[in-house]
Amino acid sequence: MDISQVAARSGVAASALRYYEQKGLIASVGRAGLRRTFAPEVLEQLSLIALGQAAGFSLDEIKDMFAGGRRASIDRRALEAKACEIDATIKRLQALSNGLHHAAVCPAPNHFECPTFKRLLRAAGAGKLAPPTRAKTAGGRRTPKRAR
Repeated sequence: MDISQVAARSGVAASALRYYEQKGLIASVGRAGLRRTFAPEVLEQLSLIALGQAAGFSLDEIKDMFAGGRRASIDRRALEAKACEIDATIKRLQALSNGLHHAAVCPAPNHFECPTFKRLLRAAGAGKLAPPTRAKTAGGRRTPKRAR
């Protein structure tokens, strides 16, 4: 398949395909004139890249999954760690949502008189409602705050 066919079938822009190839995430198998050509398996690789990005993996982390060649070698521990990170994000966002829903209908004359709203403020002030920050490792990849 040439690059335009891959772009049409995958929904990934040709510029992104060239970037993924430059980063080593995918590889063309040749050229048809000036256009890159790819094996049909590239569609599966692109789906894995999209899944990894949706889960919050960096492109470098996704690239490591392809380190053994075209067939992905997915680190099950990395998947478990990412699932736990997503669960923590869901829990944090649910607490934030519950607090905002309460504040919207709270019968207190002033939000600052509401114990629930004050707890929400304390949590926000302590950084408990902020998304976790990620720091760069020596290899340039980003890691979750708790893994530092």
